[in-house]
Order: sequence, then C-alpha cells, then structure tokens
Amino acid sequence: MKWERAGLVGAAIGVVAAGAAAGVAIERVTVGRSVRRKAQLALDAAGPYGSLRGQPGTAVAEDGTELYYETDELVEPPAAAEPARRGWRRRREPAPEPAPLTVVFSHGYCLNQDSWHFQRAVLRGTVRAVYWDQRSHGRSERGRDQAAGGPATIDQLGRDLKAVLDAAVPEGPVALVGHSMGGMTVMAFADQYPEYVRERVAGVGFVSTSSGKLASVTLGLPAVGARAFRAVAPGLLKIMGSQAELVERARRATAELFAGVIKRYSFGSDVEPGVERFAERLIESTPIDVVAEFYPAFTEHEKGEALAVLDGLPALVLAGDKDLLTPSAHSTEIAERLPAAEAVIVPGAGHLVTFERPDVVNPALARLIAHAADSVRAPVGDGLRELAAAGGAQPVYGG
Repeated sequence: MKWERAGLVGAAIGVVAAGAAAGVAIERVTVGRSVRRKAQLALDAAGPYGSLRGQPGTAVAEDGTELYYETDELVEPPAAAEPARRGWRRRREPAPEPAPLTVVFSHGYCLNQDSWHFQRAVLRGTVRAVYWDQRSHGRSERGRDQAAGGPATIDQLGRDLKAVLDAAVPEGPVALVGHSMGGMTVMAFADQYPEYVRERVAGVGFVSTSSGKLASVTLGLPAVGARAFRAVAPGLLKIMGSQAELVERARRATAELFAGVIKRYSFGSDVEPGVERFAERLIESTPIDVVAEFYPAFTEHEKGEALAVLDGLPALVLAGDKDLLTPSAHSTEIAERLPAAEAVIVPGAGHLVTFERPDVVNPALARLIAHAADSVRAPVGDGLRELAAAGGAQPVYGG
C-alpha cells in the first residue's frame, strides 16, 4: 500500500505540474479494472487521435540528445493563370519563388507532438509545419544531460528548439507556436537568440502558458493546500523518480483515480470520452522519472523580459478561463507585454484548450499564420485563409 499511495500522489503531482486533467469520477473507482481496460481499448480504436504522421527527421541537441520531429509540407495552391497579352514583349526572367513560412509547434510538459492532433488535422497541406517532441518526451531520446544526473531547464529547451530549427528549417521565415511548457520554450529561445528572431521569426503564438510566477499558482487548491503541495512536491518527486519502476507499477494500479485527476486539470467542461482518453493516454506515457526531472524547472521560469524581443510581431495569446495550471491571468500578462497580439480567452475551457475547443483555437491559429505569412509575403494554402475567415473577427488586446 505504501507504493500504491505514492503512485497515486505521484500521478497527481505529475499531472498537476504538467497540464493534465480533472475531478475524480466515482464510476472510475467502482467499475472493474478489466471492464475499464476494455472500454479504454474501444475508445483508443474508435478515435484516430494522435495517428497523423509526417516526414520524420532528427535534430541533435548540444548534449547529443536526439530530438525527433516531423514535417508536413505545404501543398502548393494552383498558380494564377497569366493574362494573355497582345503583341510581342521582351521576355523577362521569372521572379524567384518566395520561401514558404514554416510553423514550428512546441508541445507541453507530459505530452508530445501528437497533442497538436486537432490543429494538425485542419492545417495539413495549407502551410509548412514542423512538430517536434521535446527531450525525454514522445519519440525523442531521453535527455542525456538528465540521464547523467543534470537538471532539466527551460533554457536548455530553448536551445533544443534552436537545434530543431537548424535541422528542419534551415532557411525561410518561421512562426513559433507553443502550448504550456512549449510556450516557455519559445520564450527561452527568444531570450537566447534575439538576432534569429529579428532575422527569421515572422509570428509567435502562446497557448495556455506563462512567462513566470508559477510558484504562486494555487492549482485550484485552498491557499494552505497549495503551500503544502509546493513544499512537498519537489522532494517527493525526487524520491519517486529514483524508484521509477515501483512507482510506475503503483501508478498503473491507481489508473482509475489518475484518470480523474487528468480530467480535472485538463478540461474546464465535459469533452467526448475519446478526447478525454486521448489526453489520458498521452500523459500516462510520460515516465515518472521524467516528470520528476522537469518539475523544478517551472518554479524557476521567469521570462517576462524576454517577450520584448517578440514585441511587434504578429502574435496570438490564447487560454481557457478555467485553466488551473497556467491561469488565464498569466496569458493576460503576456498580452500586456505584446500589445499588438490578438488575445483570446475561451470561456469554460481548461489547460488543454487545444483539445477542448479546437473550434476556437484553430481559426485563431489560422489568423496568426495568415498574418505572419502576409508580413513576409510567404505563400500559404487557400484552405488556411478560409479557416482564418471562418473564425470571424476577434478583438485585439489593448487595441
């Protein structure tokens, strides 16, 4: 029972620190494990969530860690027909084709690139896009520095993003989009590579993220409980990370309760069971020692000043107003530092607003991408512009 209790606490800590799910549903406790497992398999088979794949590639981080990414190419829209001309004219050399805009998507803690499924499904073919797995997540290699006992830091993730950009987007304009930890990764990148931002970055999107002050987030707990959680979490996670095999076994044994925690901290409203299960599956795949390694980095994250590097670029700041992990007030603070950004606060949505409200997120991202492409005269597909227009006009924060 000792490790079973530890597994439950560790599951909760891992999910809370990452960006996972919501309230403990009674039926998950009372329904037999075999019945629940059959239901899970049925949901996994019914929903094709996370099944989209692109052209694979690998970037190498500064410590030698191999970072996995996939590229979805732009399917060129048909070229406009040249109007017929009368008479003879001197033949001119055609103008060089402009480089396409590439949108690079950085996912959150305890997730992987498949967490962009609902955006990837509608953007495919309309813009060149790169999706990558952060170190120790998804198909990327376990961080070599971390395997050797070193800490995980947000600054290191920013340098990892630079390695992915160098490998996957060696030329042309880029837009950077990050969810939760992915948004922090983008801020760290901007802080470390301001010249790259000035020369190559055409737009930026922050979804459910924060520029700092995460140590003061209450996680929806009473003040006393939040203080207690912050006090014990780092030490407990460190212990659990050192006993990963035992804790993983306990975490599986408490999967029913773990699913309830995921639901509470991921969503602000009811979602389809298949979508809920998809989030559960992504978070469950993150080993407890990886959860433990990354958790301390969030309380140290302070990148508000780095946002000045991005000021003036086409930008989107989006969050759900029921987010318990990176509260929407943190997005409001980001928008205040990027006064030209479109700020969208989604009523009733939680941390995984990309899963919960793709009907709002997708058009907003399409508007950002179209604006970024227009700012550098880069081609995008007609489908992207149609999606952007379908979302309707949105107010600009501070405008």
